Amino acid sequence: MSSGVHAELVCFSASCRERFPITAVLYNCPKCGGLLEARYSGPRPSAAELRDVFRQRRLSNLPLDSSGVWRYRELFPFLDDNAHVVTLREGNTPLLDAPIAAQYGGLDHLTFKHQGFNPTGSFKDNGMTCGASQARRLGMKRVACVSTGNTSASMAAYAAAAGLEALIFLPHGNISFGKLAQALEYGARTLEVEANFDQILALVRVLAERLGIYLLNSMNPFRVEGQKSIIFEMLDQRDWNPPDWIVLPGGNLGNTSAFGKALREAHQLGLIQKMPRLAVIQAEGAAPFYELFHQGGELHAVTHPETLATAIRIGDPVSWPKALNEVCSSRGTVEKVTEQEIADAKAMIGRAGFGCEPASAATLAGIRKLTSAGAIAKNADVVAVLTGNLLKDPDYIYKYHTGKLETPNGSKIRATFGNQSTVVPNDPDRIAALLA
Repeated sequence: MSSGVHAELVCFSASCRERFPITAVLYNCPKCGGLLEARYSGPRPSAAELRDVFRQRRLSNLPLDSSGVWRYRELFPFLDDNAHVVTLREGNTPLLDAPIAAQYGGLDHLTFKHQGFNPTGSFKDNGMTCGASQARRLGMKRVACVSTGNTSASMAAYAAAAGLEALIFLPHGNISFGKLAQALEYGARTLEVEANFDQILALVRVLAERLGIYLLNSMNPFRVEGQKSIIFEMLDQRDWNPPDWIVLPGGNLGNTSAFGKALREAHQLGLIQKMPRLAVIQAEGAAPFYELFHQGGELHAVTHPETLATAIRIGDPVSWPKALNEVCSSRGTVEKVTEQEIADAKAMIGRAGFGCEPASAATLAGIRKLTSAGAIAKNADVVAVLTGNLLKDPDYIYKYHTGKLETPNGSKIRATFGNQSTVVPNDPDRIAALLA
């Protein structure tokens, strides 16, 4: 931990603000049930000193400096000893220009921050390195998560690297095999439960308390601390010049919470001079946060969330209180998009040359709607976050391009930008004629 910095867990609820030691094994406030977050006090280097040290570390081959997360460790100094760190050299994900996607989205220019370049192919690695490091610091032997895919792959990899036993609980039959294969390969013990994500999460929280298992879902405050690094790295790559808008998919809303916290802290430390606005995009069949944002009141969970974008098929997002605060304080917005809109946007991101998983494509689909409505200006400086790798859900891609993709209720999704393969004979003349 940085010299002189004090770290603690604080209840996020404005009516509570109860404080707990940074080593407390808690996911919610025991007093009011509110979410917890890590907070820091005490002296830290100046903004200029931080910018310099972050840039210098890019030239270092030391494991912590080579990580696109731990390179920024002064901005989440919760560990008392860096020997606890578990790293797979996560982060270091690129900013990619995409003119074709920009045109489709109604923008003059669009940049993607592609988290699919992470070790296990998703943004979860940014948070999991911190969660696994805290588990090792606490002396835990077993870690667990409920996951529809990306979290399980990431946790299994980091548990393996840390020498921890990984227990994965997932909805039976509701997971991409591309994601499940990763968890199996990394040696995790996988349990398919006959229930949906939200029901399983309640079950696992009971088991964790009873059996002394450390939970690494997004209600874990150290996961959020690690995911802040996505923003810190993006700002560093832009020489600390923030964009006008940051657009991201919304599922359990851990990223929304992390991004807003990162921006607030960067602004407070003088690393940036203005605050970008956050736009969160949900799938139409799993959009409780959209309804909350536009109608007010309390969040009403979706009992049976449905979307082919499995990474955001969450009906009762744990982090909604934090996420709502971050979107509102940034003067941001929330949009929802259909399965057809996600599928077409995904195909257009593919035309940019790098592709993404279905949930990621909600960003471009949402941008297209928001620019059309005038909520985002055509000349705005926009960074959209792609959360996962193209190969996370290959079945989806094949079915879209061959016209076989259907919504969860069985409706056909048009292959608007389909690119089906052609069967040809072993005949150079006929193939040459076809290509001519």
